[in-house]
Amino acid sequence: MKDMFIQGNEACALGAINAGARFFAGYPISPVNELSEFCSRELPKLGGIFIQMEDEIGGLAAVIGASLGGMKAFTATSGPGFSLMQENLGFAVMAEVPCVLISVQRYGLCTGVATKPGQQDIMQARWGTHGDHPIIALVPSTVQECFDLTVQAFNLSERFSSPVLVLTDAALAHLRERVIIKDEGELNIINRKTPSVSPEEYLPYSPDVNGIPTLAPYGGRHILRVTGLFHDERGFSTSNPEKCRKLLERLHSKILNHQKELPPPKYYGKDGAEIILISYGISARSAREAAERGIKKGINMGMINLQTVWPFPEEHIMNLCDQAEKIFVVELNMGQITGEVQKIFKGKAEVMPILRYDTNVITPSEILDKIESVVK
Repeated sequence: MKDMFIQGNEACALGAINAGARFFAGYPISPVNELSEFCSRELPKLGGIFIQMEDEIGGLAAVIGASLGGMKAFTATSGPGFSLMQENLGFAVMAEVPCVLISVQRYGLCTGVATKPGQQDIMQARWGTHGDHPIIALVPSTVQECFDLTVQAFNLSERFSSPVLVLTDAALAHLRERVIIKDEGELNIINRKTPSVSPEEYLPYSPDVNGIPTLAPYGGRHILRVTGLFHDERGFSTSNPEKCRKLLERLHSKILNHQKELPPPKYYGKDGAEIILISYGISARSAREAAERGIKKGINMGMINLQTVWPFPEEHIMNLCDQAEKIFVVELNMGQITGEVQKIFKGKAEVMPILRYDTNVITPSEILDKIESVVK
């Protein structure tokens, strides 16, 4: 165990390495380059592999290949690079390839402002690749959580045989804080299952009782067939309506039926609060401070800090807001998570956005001013 003073990008890289990742492929892009540079130095020391690819498309493709070869593998990108990865992300979901994609969100659409923070890729994380598909997306709000949630991302990717996203932002990526770094031997690490049947009996996409297949690594005696097409348990493509329906339902249910295993929201403030703030990532830091100031002023309020945004933790939020009359959602976009919260509480509680989308991080004073203007 080490006590370190590092930035968010470095914490994510250390989380990946200490979770057992030994392969990184990616392409340079701001504001994630410190993460890639860290991996280029440290992975070879551990017998791992770092590759700078020709673009982000090749980056995720290489990660998928490394994972199918049995390695824990990851990439990191931002904005435009995340857009380029969407087709291969869909392939990883369909082929059930464990891997981790870290997206350091920057401001704006297209190339935006490369060095400024944003939280405008939340819906892209959910729906960026085409077709009905499941996805797990984690959102750290401290540098410690950059480490911790990256470790959890690898565990979840192996547990559910699925890609997992970690969404940070330009501000958190470059923020330096004290972090407790646990070594690989001190962490609870989930490693990939191996086939328990003979090569003759092996069906790569035959699920276990939890709906999760066991993928044998390429190069062994068990034959692994992989395709982005809908397929049967042997891995052969199919257009059979019943098989296609069952596969799509299984891809969703293997995660949705086990949402309790995903990192739950953190709650700060008074129990049974009438005013609740909901936030995530860098914005959650300001929201928590605003809640603490509001409580000191006598406002009956609390704050929910999301750690998982997808699948959206509806049950947790409903339970934490069971007595709320007004709910404020704080984020650096035009209301992407606000809409999800409004769906839950339609007719039950008033849901209002507190938004900022001008390249700056929202402040506690802005948040508290908005609350006081509504509740006084």
